[in-house]
Amino acid sequence: MLVLGGCAFVKAPVNGFIYTELERPVAATSVAKSTRTGRSCAESYLGWVALGDASIDAAKRAGQIQEVSSVDHESFSVLGIYARFCTIVRGT
Repeated sequence: MLVLGGCAFVKAPVNGFIYTELERPVAATSVAKSTRTGRSCAESYLGWVALGDASIDAAKRAGQIQEVSSVDHESFSVLGIYARFCTIVRGT
């Protein structure tokens, strides 16, 4: 477990070795109204394989958003076996 575990970590301001789950702000704009939310994610398995598109553009497409009011990031990992990094876009 020590050789294989602990490899799949996500970008986060703080990381837990056993478990990480947090959301943090990235940016906000002057668009005050947000009626839609879009999410895009990338995942990692054992730190060996990473797949996905966690871009802002992918999140905008998923939420059918034209004007962005805020962007947040969400990080999740368990024992370095599985990790997920998501971008959450809110807007209209």
